[in-house]
Amino acid sequence: MQLIAARGYEATTLRDVAKDAGVSVGLLYRYFPSKQAVVIALYDDLSSDYARQAEHMPAGRWRDRFIFALQTSLDVLEPHRVALRALTPVLVGDPEEGIFSASTAFSRLRVQQVFEQAVVGSSDAPKQQMAAALGRLLYLIHLAVLLWWLLDKSVKQRATAALVSLTRQLLPPAALTLRVPAVRRFVISVDELVRESLFGNAVSG
Repeated sequence: MQLIAARGYEATTLRDVAKDAGVSVGLLYRYFPSKQAVVIALYDDLSSDYARQAEHMPAGRWRDRFIFALQTSLDVLEPHRVALRALTPVLVGDPEEGIFSASTAFSRLRVQQVFEQAVVGSSDAPKQQMAAALGRLLYLIHLAVLLWWLLDKSVKQRATAALVSLTRQLLPPAALTLRVPAVRRFVISVDELVRESLFGNAVSG
């Protein structure tokens, strides 16, 4: 990941990695037969670490639990920001290795379920179908914030901190709008489209 951060994904070869790590190419290929395997292993490690830390999510309202889940994700990814930034074209645009590829579904679902549980397990959770749909939409909002964070050129990513703060302020009125039947139907409809287009319906709930 250090080499990818320094050289970029395309310019980094497994032969370079083996040389830098001081191991034979054959030994490296035994564990990582391709660069894709390295990316998948990174997804696995980060999502597993995130899921462990998210177990400490406090009880309370779904909007507060969402902010906790979002901030925890940023904290877990922070040490890897440079490498992840170098991987942005792969994360967003590669159908085989990106965050919505079939090969990374296990990692994606692990993180997504944290956001679903942030709503489903909250003290003010809406009904089950609505809660699950809202959780998945919050997961997508979280991905948008992460992309903003990766591209953020402000000092110490101050713009990202401001965005999280603004999001926190918008959540109370957003929670009130969920009482409107038309808004609830809209959320369910959007969730169905998201599941079909981005997840292939391979989600819980």
